[in-house]
Amino acid sequence: MIIPKAIIFDLDGTLIHSAPDLHSAANATLSALGREALDLPTIISFIGNGVEKLVERSLDATGGYDAALRGTALDMFLNSYNQDMTTLTRPYPGAMAALAAFQGAGVPLGICTNKPTGPAREICDRLDLTPFFQVIAGAEDGLAKKPDPAPLLGCINDLGAKPSETLYVGDSTIDYFTARNANVPFRLFTSGYLNAPLPDLPDANRFADWATHGIETD
Repeated sequence: MIIPKAIIFDLDGTLIHSAPDLHSAANATLSALGREALDLPTIISFIGNGVEKLVERSLDATGGYDAALRGTALDMFLNSYNQDMTTLTRPYPGAMAALAAFQGAGVPLGICTNKPTGPAREICDRLDLTPFFQVIAGAEDGLAKKPDPAPLLGCINDLGAKPSETLYVGDSTIDYFTARNANVPFRLFTSGYLNAPLPDLPDANRFADWATHGIETD
């Protein structure tokens, strides 16, 4: 593993445990549509490709949808989620201490997430994460989302770094393939929302606890 000159992180399932608030918003939407609630593990399995996919998968799991219902449900989900983005969401234990150590070592830090940019930045503000990051890049309508490499490469460029000298840290297959598509070294946080095995990723590139992340900065 390289000693990175910049580190970029996914957000949900990597730095923050946000699934409980996403779960609450999804079930509020389903309830308003007269559908059955889904359990937390099911919602966790839907996380990673952006809120649009989370809503679509929730609708698929409870009876399907058409384009009109998708639009209605997405609006309802976002309205609910925007009211309670940090009611239950918290940074993972040790994550803030790790970020402080990276920042103290002079390593530029960024976030590259499929969460919409506005909510991503607001959550970071509310949880006191924003001061650690030079770039917080989220999903935008009409632009590519992970695992397309464009968002990650754009974040790297904004940090003034090179892909080969940057480490991307994430928790999902989406993050893994994003890093691979961008030719960027990757490290997996295994206590997040991984919902499929990654047999090609060595154990040395995995960690389960932010207190033992093993990312060297000097």
